[in-house]
Amino acid sequence: VQLQASGGGLVQAGGSLRLSCAASGRTSSRYSMGWFRQTPGKEREFVAALNWNGDSTYYAEYVRGRFTISRDNAKDMVYLQMNSLKPEDTAVYYCAAARATAEYRDSMSYNYWGQGTQVTVSS
Repeated sequence: VQLQASGGGLVQAGGSLRLSCAASGRTSSRYSMGWFRQTPGKEREFVAALNWNGDSTYYAEYVRGRFTISRDNAKDMVYLQMNSLKPEDTAVYYCAAARATAEYRDSMSYNYWGQGTQVTVSS
């Protein structure tokens, strides 16, 4: 599975961005998908995830109610709608795919990673 993240940019606090992750591969629609983020000097942290058909979603406490993860399997796309952005949301955001996992919050559960897209939120 190959993943390509896009949609990052510079936005003011309180603004919104939508990240996209294009997946390719014969069985990409059967993978659970997640978004993680990382800032310099820190470990990659979980943001959100959903199972293969989108029926189950999972969020980190610090983004719950502000971010929404979704997927369109017909288009092999996963999205992260980010609203009410805060300066502390500034990071490189990565999408990832997992063949099978119940540990959605653990980055080690994911088999494939995209290249990351920078999100910068100014105060």
